[in-house]
Amino acid sequence: MAAGKQRFSVITDGNLDQLRKLINAPIEDSVEPWCYKATRDNIRHWAHGLGDDNPLWCDPQYAAASRYRCLVAPPSFVFTLNRAFSGYVDGLAGVHAMFAGIDVTFHRPMLIGDRFTTKAWLKELVEHQTRFAGRSIQQIYHCDFYNQREELVAEGDSWCFRTERDTARERGTKYDSVKKKAPVNYSREDLERIFALYEAEEVRGKVPRLIEDVKPREKLPTMVKGPMTVAGFIAFAQGWGGLYIRANKLAYKQLRKHPGVGIPNKFGIPDVPERVHWEDDLATLVGTPAAYDYGPERMLVDVAPFDELDRREGFLRHLEVKIRRHNPVGDTHCT
Repeated sequence: MAAGKQRFSVITDGNLDQLRKLINAPIEDSVEPWCYKATRDNIRHWAHGLGDDNPLWCDPQYAAASRYRCLVAPPSFVFTLNRAFSGYVDGLAGVHAMFAGIDVTFHRPMLIGDRFTTKAWLKELVEHQTRFAGRSIQQIYHCDFYNQREELVAEGDSWCFRTERDTARERGTKYDSVKKKAPVNYSREDLERIFALYEAEEVRGKVPRLIEDVKPREKLPTMVKGPMTVAGFIAFAQGWGGLYIRANKLAYKQLRKHPGVGIPNKFGIPDVPERVHWEDDLATLVGTPAAYDYGPERMLVDVAPFDELDRREGFLRHLEVKIRRHNPVGDTHCT
């Protein structure tokens, strides 16, 4: 492709004004969520999609001995319950969307058998100037999550950044140093060090960590996720359901409803923008160094150390995460 050639849509004042009209309007006509109910299979698939075998999520016998007396869904299970909260954005057709943050308060655990409804709306649009793609729009959604008793389970905001793919590729400077690096190649010793961290993960079980036992600036145990692979990204999509991944007739119906979603692949077939997570060719066209992890997937890695601190008795009250950079395939994430 010749440098400077425009392939994708751009952000205009007109389409931004149209999007602003949706602020505070309830989201009624949206794609259905991946999950309506916390079943044993749904909970396990979600946890395994994160590479997490926490027995509180996955082992009924272990969970029966906990304070909850049954399997519990991870707090992050809320991502399966509403697509808008997970990054299924409206407006700005053909403009890239990158999931970039959450600020969520949790009120109640999500237990096996619970059924959920949600209320969501576009909360705010914030314009930024970025090194990644120049003019970018932070698109913030709010969502409330309720169980079958109409109790508020969780509430919070999530956001994507809308970026011009051509601008990011041609003029973005954020990843200049990354793009100049030699490809990652792991030695046997590198892998052994990573695998040793997996082996060292501790399941506290019924031994609680009390607040008086936690000291300011205490270093948490090192946890690792990776090395990042396309297989890992696909595993996450299996547990989460993805945003646009559809097959055959359902893919056609999605394209009919949202023509801007389809990006022609090498066969000329309009295909999903989520290919940036497994196709280097498309990922580099949108300005990133290579195929990269899902934003929600990365945020949930950050919760893992707290799961490890107390797997039976603890309860996560508040989580705020801001994504600053992509994790390209080949990266290893340590917390």
